[in-house]
Amino acid sequence: MSKIKVLFICHGNICRSPMAEFVFRDMVQKRNLGAQFHIASAATSTEELGNPVHHGTVRKLREHGISTEGKYAVQLRKKDYQTYDYIIGMEYRNIRNIDRIIGSDSEHKVYKLLDFSENPRDIADPWYTGNFDRTYDDIVEGCEGFLAYLISEGII
Repeated sequence: MSKIKVLFICHGNICRSPMAEFVFRDMVQKRNLGAQFHIASAATSTEELGNPVHHGTVRKLREHGISTEGKYAVQLRKKDYQTYDYIIGMEYRNIRNIDRIIGSDSEHKVYKLLDFSENPRDIADPWYTGNFDRTYDDIVEGCEGFLAYLISEGII
């Protein structure tokens, strides 16, 4: 059985998308589903390439016993569209930039994370807001919704 490949996307790949990557990974591992997934994250910009996860994200995830060890910002590439089953942005700007990089979403793989929630909306960038608690809560809500979607659709 092939793994479900999920790529979370934000602007710089140091705050929101790595938070989603590690929250979702933790979520599926705690449900003994980890072996069914390949989970990663990337940026739409080049601004933070090679940089470690933002200290605010590291701190917030550490509060929940989640490590980001070894994660450094990488950029979404056009070929990632063929590799991943789900490419999930954090806000409408990410979706616009994902589309710019991949060209077209002919296989309908691109989503916004909170579109899987009861309350679809953008996830604010804590780089600007400084509110990593709110970002974490939004990401958990989106990841829970995404996992529920995968279960309800019979994908896992």
